[in-house]
Amino acid sequence: MNLNEIDLNKDGYLLINKPYRWTSFDAVSKVRQALKRKYGHRFKVGHAGTLDPLATGLLIIATGTYTKTINDFRDMEKEYEGVFTLGAFRPSFDKETAITETFPTSHITDDMIQEAAKTFVGEIEQTPPAHSAIKVDGKRAYLSARKGKDIEMPPRKVVIKLMEVKRLDEVNIAFRVVCEKGTYIRSLARDFGEALGSAAYLDSLVRTRIGKYELKDAVMIENINNDKL
Repeated sequence: MNLNEIDLNKDGYLLINKPYRWTSFDAVSKVRQALKRKYGHRFKVGHAGTLDPLATGLLIIATGTYTKTINDFRDMEKEYEGVFTLGAFRPSFDKETAITETFPTSHITDDMIQEAAKTFVGEIEQTPPAHSAIKVDGKRAYLSARKGKDIEMPPRKVVIKLMEVKRLDEVNIAFRVVCEKGTYIRSLARDFGEALGSAAYLDSLVRTRIGKYELKDAVMIENINNDKL
């Protein structure tokens, strides 16, 4: 979709391909500023499910009265693709933090990888990462985690509908996951490594689908040119 095809309405939805290192709030702010420039006053703008800054892919942004239906999107199943890296532990379970421990990987066979993936399909108990926006005692957990404080994150039930894995090399595993709301793919990476008698972190992540909405139909945030909306 090119710039001239973008129709940013004061009431509606916009499918965004969130760039690497952008927060979901950054994308919301960009759309809010564009609306203000176009219509001359502020509008309600919100997103239908956070994407971590180090993830890319589909982010649905609702504007105006459509923000009242955001929860409809949050309840939809999500699909992700990316890469797990075996043999190392990072406190954030992704590349936000440095590697603090390394673990052997030479014992991990292709069969082990496939069998481990099967154990995560269905309803599972998952502990979210401390480096997340979940509130603990009224505070966003990541604010304390980034200060080096130990935080006890309560586990939660999540549902993984599909998990496909393919070994790329000794330590990198490509994956595709379909899951329900509340699932942390970073935690899945950590747990996958532990299931293999090693460790793992999330090297890359792309959200490709939310319900019936697909990444291929999204616009690049850079194409929201305020002067041409």
